[in-house]
Amino acid sequence: MSSHRDATPTPPVGGDSLRGVLERIIFFNEENHYCIAELRDEDNNRSITVTGAMPNVQCGECLRLTGKWTRHPQHGEQFRVATIKSELPATVYGIRRYLGSGLVTGIGKVYANKIVDHFGADTFRIISEESGRLRDIPGIGKERARAIKEAWEEQKAVREIMVFLQTYGVTPAQCVRLVKQYGGQARNILREEPYRIAREIDGIGFKTADRIAINLGYANDSPPRIEAGILYALGELESEGHTAFPEEALLDHTAALLESDRDTMKSSLARLIETRDLVRQPDGPFIQLPVTARAERRIAEAVLRLRQSPGGLPPIKIDRAVEWAQERAGFAFGPLQAEAVRRALAGKISILTGGPGTGKTSILRSLTEILRAKKVSIQMAAPTGRAAQRLAETASGHAQTLHRLLKYDPAEGAFTANEDRPLKTDFIIVDEASMLDVRLAASLLQAVPARAHLLLVGDTDQLPSVGAGNVLNDLIRSGAVTITRLDTIYRQEEESAIVATAHAINEGRVVMPHKVADPEELDPELDLQFLEARSPEECLEKLLRLCTKTLPHGLGIDPVRQAQVLAPMHKGVVGVANLNAEIQAALNPDGPAFQYGSLRYRPGDKLIQLRNNYDKNIFNGDLGTVTRVNPEGGTLTASFDGDEHTFERGDLSDLSLAYAISIHKSQGSEYPVVIIPILKQHYMMLRRNLIYTAITRGRRKVLLIGDPDAYAMAVRNNETGTRHTFLRQQIQSLVINP
Repeated sequence: MSSHRDATPTPPVGGDSLRGVLERIIFFNEENHYCIAELRDEDNNRSITVTGAMPNVQCGECLRLTGKWTRHPQHGEQFRVATIKSELPATVYGIRRYLGSGLVTGIGKVYANKIVDHFGADTFRIISEESGRLRDIPGIGKERARAIKEAWEEQKAVREIMVFLQTYGVTPAQCVRLVKQYGGQARNILREEPYRIAREIDGIGFKTADRIAINLGYANDSPPRIEAGILYALGELESEGHTAFPEEALLDHTAALLESDRDTMKSSLARLIETRDLVRQPDGPFIQLPVTARAERRIAEAVLRLRQSPGGLPPIKIDRAVEWAQERAGFAFGPLQAEAVRRALAGKISILTGGPGTGKTSILRSLTEILRAKKVSIQMAAPTGRAAQRLAETASGHAQTLHRLLKYDPAEGAFTANEDRPLKTDFIIVDEASMLDVRLAASLLQAVPARAHLLLVGDTDQLPSVGAGNVLNDLIRSGAVTITRLDTIYRQEEESAIVATAHAINEGRVVMPHKVADPEELDPELDLQFLEARSPEECLEKLLRLCTKTLPHGLGIDPVRQAQVLAPMHKGVVGVANLNAEIQAALNPDGPAFQYGSLRYRPGDKLIQLRNNYDKNIFNGDLGTVTRVNPEGGTLTASFDGDEHTFERGDLSDLSLAYAISIHKSQGSEYPVVIIPILKQHYMMLRRNLIYTAITRGRRKVLLIGDPDAYAMAVRNNETGTRHTFLRQQIQSLVINP
């Protein structure tokens, strides 16, 4: 008998092992998978605290652990984990916990108890080999028995792959994707073509594939590894916003990433260009992924087509129309405002840009009134649902998201509206155009009819798009599009500290908002204030007090529906991940919960979608609310813009809590109240366009919490980081200098 099974265990000399059922996850760190949990030892049925890196563990799993015993000064005896292996439990207790955990869809706690009470230790064999006998259990008919058997077989396939991949940090959701993609061939493909999964499976990247390949014996300089590494490096650079990258810089970057010889990189890069897996553009030279190169080319071709085609608007006396619009508005336009309306009516493709309070709203309202008076067919859209809703209110008409406007067809894997089937409209207005990445912009411009006018409206001082590209700025810099840049503030500064401060930020001036030391001191009449907190812990404490007491009781603000926390970073005490856990615990701690990894989802929880899901018609950055959870059935139901969607376990990696979101994810949205934690610990992200974007998300109130010195650092730092793109060159070579 091993020493750790005694009543008072002592640390063994050469390490020891444990086997038991994971009862409870006390703490889990998403970044490094460090976990503190309780395991029920199957040998003596006692609960043991285990600590260490335990990726992807779920309550109810049977784990075989190796490691050593330690003694914590406060919490006593603990088992520090060195290796971990997931197995099927052998005891009746373990089987009951495993089936009741929701890991097998269709079996929850109630049916788990019934099945195990009936079949005991033979339960797993019965499900696997004699599933028809499940119908002996009251309440289990033919259909439920069949569903349980199917879920068991899928879980078995996933489990076999998980056992194979457990040392590589592959998540359960990734394993489900592998099984769905490759079925019974999954394990063979992983062994024979490990780098293939990085190309073909969403959510599985090069690093995971590389860990598998290296452990399977692939050499560091093997051609499959180098080629996959170059594609991965360029993909990573795209995720940072680049649509193209200088060839020499790409070689240096990849050589450092793979710790391999640069000459080997050159030959592999040449091979990828020869096989057309990559595109080399002569200017630079720049290297691009083919899909990105095509997107930029299509944007340039659409600009050329719009410029060359006559407009389809009815005759409009533009100067008279502007006078008419001013009369209806009840005030005289500024010179640039009037010019913006003229240019939008006269030009086939034009851009309107400017900060808050500069009159964009007045222009859009007047422009749409003129067009409607002339019976012009108008389509209005924006990249996000909230931005579309705001545009609809501004222009008093119907507006929708670009994805809905272009009508994505999941069966075709493409938008229904395109160059062959353009939108049926005479005039298209797109707001929040700074959010357009190169691929969405290409789809939009291709769908614009040749006779139609296109107006792009955006703020070039905001953060660039989350996706790759710098479309709005590239169009402006190309010289091929009519531009109106508004720079006069028409909204009175004394009425809005948010507007005045936003413009001061853009000018690099540190105008400190009204400061208070305690949430109770906040002035309900002011729209911009700074709650001082010098440490992350103090910042978190005051933020939680703000959400639980000051907002709902002192200011009459719903902290979930009306307020949004926008954080500069994901990590740390006041990073997105920890803020979500802390705010959820403070605002929605009770009720039935759906456990997924370290996250617990409850009805009422605020959600964010992290990837475009065209099947469900919800997109990256969309916010929703959990309406129902079904741990037994393995599903979660949430409402997005009034539409309910059901998510299975395999979908949950695309969701996260949204009590706090990143500033990047807030682009295109406005919230009644915005709360922004800002500390010197965020120095890596403290840039002018970041704090400008965050502050301009607030409609009624903006509350900064943190260190005023960190705010000053952000305002003074105008390093935005260069995005390498090829769109400007494409437009100029095709349109300006053909």
